[in-house]
Amino acid sequence: MSGNKVLHVSKFYPPYKGGIEDVCCSIVRSVGGFAHKVICFNMGRKNSIYEVDNGVEVVRVGAVSQCFSQPISFDFFFMLRRLMKSYAPDIVHLHVPNPFSAIMTLLALRKETKLVVHWHSDIIKQRFSYLFYKPFERMLLKRADRIFVTSPNYMDCSFPLRGFKDKITVIPNGIAVKKMELPENSDEVMASIKQRFDNKKIVFFMGRHVTYKGLEMLLAAEPYIEEDCVIVIAGNGPLTKELMAKSKSDRVVFIGEISDGEIAPYMTAASVLAFPSITKNEAFGIVLAEAMYCGTPPVTFTIEGSGVNWVNLKDETGLEVSNGDYKSFGLAVNRLLADDDLRNRLGQAARQRIVENFTMDKVKHLVEKEYADLLAK
Repeated sequence: MSGNKVLHVSKFYPPYKGGIEDVCCSIVRSVGGFAHKVICFNMGRKNSIYEVDNGVEVVRVGAVSQCFSQPISFDFFFMLRRLMKSYAPDIVHLHVPNPFSAIMTLLALRKETKLVVHWHSDIIKQRFSYLFYKPFERMLLKRADRIFVTSPNYMDCSFPLRGFKDKITVIPNGIAVKKMELPENSDEVMASIKQRFDNKKIVFFMGRHVTYKGLEMLLAAEPYIEEDCVIVIAGNGPLTKELMAKSKSDRVVFIGEISDGEIAPYMTAASVLAFPSITKNEAFGIVLAEAMYCGTPPVTFTIEGSGVNWVNLKDETGLEVSNGDYKSFGLAVNRLLADDDLRNRLGQAARQRIVENFTMDKVKHLVEKEYADLLAK
């Protein structure tokens, strides 16, 4: 099996920060028994950057422009076709949504090469451009030998995936346990975090500041949180300045991006994870799983068809309220802050759920089995 090769086609790749990119990287670094190579876009125009990341070659192709959040590159097809010949992958593992790369993959793919389409999310926001892409998407799904979806919820509710369920396998996202290990001086680190916020209980948010993450809902929910606390918002994005201007409470603190080494201490120091995502763009929630692994119970909205409500089980591992009901969201956060027994019970159950189902050690075995089954046919 060691001679079998997998080519991963992703929009970007770390150090670029993004959920799809993190999943791709985790699979590349953990799935054994196969050689891996990655092709993706470069963040700038500089073309054909060859890097080696943890022993894996990453080819970054420059983009000349961007349209509807999609990088465009005249060289991507030629580089992809060149890799199909020189690297000759047994499996192409395509991470979508990534319309331009998906079309290029369809054009460059060899008949004998197996195709895995990793369906991270439907295309939801870009409705106009989707009309053009939709026929290619259907061709892609017909050509796919296997389709990975991240939750049974998404499999059941995704309209484009209807008619292809015989090809679908649920492969949940997995967290990197090593990334979530606390440092040796964890007591000092967490004490420092708590002191930074006057030793108040912390309600923590981490993620990109974009519409579907629901940060406006969290700000609207703040007045309904009566317990003494601080709402710590990590990350940034196109809405950061607007959100900071809208926030009128001195209990809301924007701290910007935090390093990977700070994630586990912040999540462990927090009393509650605020996870106010509101649409199916949030297909799973790696941040959600990471916080639950740290024993921090979340509050989420109900999102029809999203894996969020599969990762966090209502009233078992965290609390869940009706989508968009920011008052109920605030009251749920307040309930957890006020009830130590409930918070601890849900936090322990949350950690257990992640340990049993959503670590990369669990996920890599599922991917390895799917790869092996594909190549045995």
